[in-house]
Amino acid sequence: MRNKSYPAHPRPSCHAVITDGARVLMIERGHEPYRGWWGLPGGAVELGETVEEALKREVREETGLEVAVGDLVAFKDAVGRDEDGRIVYHYVILFFLATHVGGSLRAGDDAAQARWVAREEIGALPVVPGVADVIRAAGL
Repeated sequence: MRNKSYPAHPRPSCHAVITDGARVLMIERGHEPYRGWWGLPGGAVELGETVEEALKREVREETGLEVAVGDLVAFKDAVGRDEDGRIVYHYVILFFLATHVGGSLRAGDDAAQARWVAREEIGALPVVPGVADVIRAAGL
């Protein structure tokens, strides 16, 4: 873990399912938790920011792409505990469909890599738990 924060409450987070035909935009996580694993672009909602604003910002920071936010696809809790069972992080993650409307793909911010991944390739990657289920729920 980058740092143990031991939060007093869950933190909202949002991630985007962006498709290009039979491919989905995925990022390789550059930081813990799940450093080196593949997931969907997104991140924490900052104080005063709407979920839609946060999703657009996070996608832009991690991938260089501008998106239009669509429907809510799924949600999940991500809870990490230390060796004593204390909660190190707790994110309530909202997953939205999003459409690429501009920008050029490049990895940035917390993403070590960003690329379009074909449906049949997803199973060969180390994928953050629950992400494959979200991608299926989105229709891929």
